[in-house]
Amino acid sequence: MTILHIDASINGDNSASRAISRSIVEQVKGANWGEQIVYRDLAANPLPHLTLDAFADTSVLDEFLAAETIVIGAPMYNFTLPTQLKAWIDRIVIAGATFRYTATGPEGLAGGKRVIIALARGGFYNEGSPAAALEHLETYLRGVFNFIGIEPEFVAADGLAIGPEQREQSIGQALGETVRLAA
Repeated sequence: MTILHIDASINGDNSASRAISRSIVEQVKGANWGEQIVYRDLAANPLPHLTLDAFADTSVLDEFLAAETIVIGAPMYNFTLPTQLKAWIDRIVIAGATFRYTATGPEGLAGGKRVIIALARGGFYNEGSPAAALEHLETYLRGVFNFIGIEPEFVAADGLAIGPEQREQSIGQALGETVRLAA
């Protein structure tokens, strides 16, 4: 099994999404045997924004297609995903490779992969909360992966900017949830 581990946070060692994605990888790795881990740090080594010339390079797509499990650390910046992660997504959502258009609408071609996404958000964006309408991270990622034929799983740490106690509690709860994912 190949696990592709993607991190996008600019916060380095202080990143909640990195801590959670690392825990997910360790849990999945512990539940399986013989897996290979491919790591891509999109903050330390960002992909340039997509251009026509860059579109011809299929190395990121090939890396994605070769993995059975993809673990993504996705922090919320300004109500959505970091541009570094968007640049990666632009290289994996490719007509004819991960989806195709048909007479009845688009069809995902990347099914059979497991995608687990570690979300880290400063506030609370759950349904019914005052900021719910501003949540464009989980909804975007769910839509993109559904479009290419994958139903992603999410682990979220919310309220990280409320205060140190809330941050610690949210990260602890999310880390506990990673154990369930490996089962």
